[in-house]
Amino acid sequence: MRHRVKKKKFDRTSEQRRALFRSLVRALILEERIETTLERAKAVRSVAEKLITLGKRGDLSARRRALEILPDRSAVKKVFDELAVRFDGRNGGYTRIIKLPDRRRGDSAQMAILEWVE
Repeated sequence: MRHRVKKKKFDRTSEQRRALFRSLVRALILEERIETTLERAKAVRSVAEKLITLGKRGDLSARRRALEILPDRSAVKKVFDELAVRFDGRNGGYTRIIKLPDRRRGDSAQMAILEWVE
């Protein structure tokens, strides 16, 4: 039973799952919108919003914590310099998930677009 279990495993080990989330969050930060499956978008949303919260803190310890989550310096720099400033007046809810009407052709997975709100 999965009572009170928030995360999905996506049939991967924890290292593979962490790598998947890192690559999706990196793409979201650099491209500002990504198209992925609905379940992946829901899972990645929490990681992306935690990074924005760290960026709004802005101190050295938050930057080091962000580099632990996402070891791409250019993406972390963009979070702290651009995205944190953009969401300065907002208390959460930095991302939006838009469900797409068409399903993926191979496995009929529900697709979605994950993007920043502003």
